[in-house]
Amino acid sequence: MKTLTVTEVARNFSSVMSGVEADQEEIVLMRNHKPVARLIPEPQAQNALEFLGDLYRTLDDETADALAEAVHSSKNTKRGSLNELRNPWAF
Repeated sequence: MKTLTVTEVARNFSSVMSGVEADQEEIVLMRNHKPVARLIPEPQAQNALEFLGDLYRTLDDETADALAEAVHSSKNTKRGSLNELRNPWAF
């Protein structure tokens, strides 16, 4: 985590934002030697299958099999695909 003064950020805003985006690094903004804000990179977008993949590894075998069957049976519906869904907890 990097710390910069508010003045440094204001003078170099574009390059600071490029650094946050490229390096995925959090920056704490300081004013009068006190932290006042944070610049936090946006999390990578995940589709539903990627998000559920993390959940899948925490389930017992029976529940995991039921989830896999539900995903498999709904892949070709007229309502769209699971790849089009986004993580509901992401901003």
